[in-house]
Amino acid sequence: MQPTDARPDVVIVGGGIAGLAAAFFLRDEPVRVTVLEGSSRLGGKLSVSDVEGVAVDEGAEALLVTRPEGTALIAELGLDGDRVQPGTTSSAIWTRGALRALPRRQFMGVPSDMAELAASGVLSSEGVARACQDLELPATARDGDVSVARYVGARLGAEVVDRLVDPLLGGVYAGRSDDLSFDATLPALAAASRRYRSLAEAARSLLPAAPPGGDQDGKPAAGTRAGGSVFTTLAGGLGTMPEFLAKASGAQVRTGTMVRELSRTDVGWRLTMGSAAAAGQVDADAVIIAVPARPAGRLLAGVPGARAAVAALAEISYASMAIVTLAYPRSAFPEPGLAALGRSGYLVPAVDGRAVKAVTFSSVKWPHLAGLPGHGADPVEIVRCSVGRLGEEALLQRADEELAALAAAELAEATGVRGVPAATRVTRWGGALPQYSVGHLDRVARIRAAVASQPGLAVCGAAYDGVGIPACVGTARAAASQVTAFLAARR
Repeated sequence: MQPTDARPDVVIVGGGIAGLAAAFFLRDEPVRVTVLEGSSRLGGKLSVSDVEGVAVDEGAEALLVTRPEGTALIAELGLDGDRVQPGTTSSAIWTRGALRALPRRQFMGVPSDMAELAASGVLSSEGVARACQDLELPATARDGDVSVARYVGARLGAEVVDRLVDPLLGGVYAGRSDDLSFDATLPALAAASRRYRSLAEAARSLLPAAPPGGDQDGKPAAGTRAGGSVFTTLAGGLGTMPEFLAKASGAQVRTGTMVRELSRTDVGWRLTMGSAAAAGQVDADAVIIAVPARPAGRLLAGVPGARAAVAALAEISYASMAIVTLAYPRSAFPEPGLAALGRSGYLVPAVDGRAVKAVTFSSVKWPHLAGLPGHGADPVEIVRCSVGRLGEEALLQRADEELAALAAAELAEATGVRGVPAATRVTRWGGALPQYSVGHLDRVARIRAAVASQPGLAVCGAAYDGVGIPACVGTARAAASQVTAFLAARR
């Protein structure tokens, strides 16, 4: 048995969900793990704090259960008992002057039922007529990757793109469908579209059969799958996960430690931290880079043989956004409160020219938050407003008070809420969301090939295979397996 001080060192650069998950997956390996985080806290885009006495996530507030990586990690952490399910995920589109039901039989905004699409009122009659042409049009040729807007628009028309697909994708990426890659952002639909002439039929093939408890027409409730909702969260908020991961990993964790240089040594890697005037160094046998694309590229710039990865990482742009959380007394909403709307929230198409792009009625979506008293006599209603799309940097430069007032004014117009919120919180996420623009899959392949040529080096995070928590966790597990295999082979 090796003495403890002879164990190889693995250094993880980045203490977001991907970096912490990678550390957790190495917990049973014969290695010493150190996590270096440049900011003053762990968690990346996962954080939770109180608003009017209620613990509410500041960043990601749900994860998909259709990808098992996230729920598997929760189970491994022993937190299955803390999982909660949404009360409803039925969303609306605020467009053309009204809150309109998001068609239930759709896949990321691509409709599969044209009669339901027409009844929703989301599109004009001309838009519905154009969408119906998809059922008769010949197959649309696609040679290589194309933008979402180009392919979906060719099949279903511009209104489906603008008022359905773009708002749904904007809620995930804060990007524009005319830039985002069809293959990278909607991989299941892109694959199905090669098997079906009609895109509506391709979307239908991906939807589950109506489960027991569907609506009166036999259609499944939006946001559901066979066996329950496609979403879950933790009772204390997903922002509690980083602390659990850091503790369970057994890793040495250092915040406020910015890594500014990575270089090869004769036996492994050397990381340089801090300023040039007060630099520190750490040597490692293996390194996992779990930071966004641009800082990852800067670190790899000093690694011979990683030039292709540096170039590809530089091509990945990022969008900024903000979450404005508003708390109201229930009496501020028309009786009997926010739940009367029967929605978990609504999306807003960019073509409607509003600042807020998505709204979540948190105290309706998550029943464990409903009826909490807050700091007043009334139960408190919590609303999260997402602000900022790619190219809207000027909007995000407004002061917190102005953003909160803007979000509250638009919410009042949509829901009829009266008065000012009892409490507000503005959380800014600068450069938070990677943009999977056309050619993204090829970009990622080039990055991974270049990194794989470097012994004991791996990358993980939101820049590669998906921006959601399960996707980030999946890349973390792959990175941990990669360095484990390298170290085992070297031994």
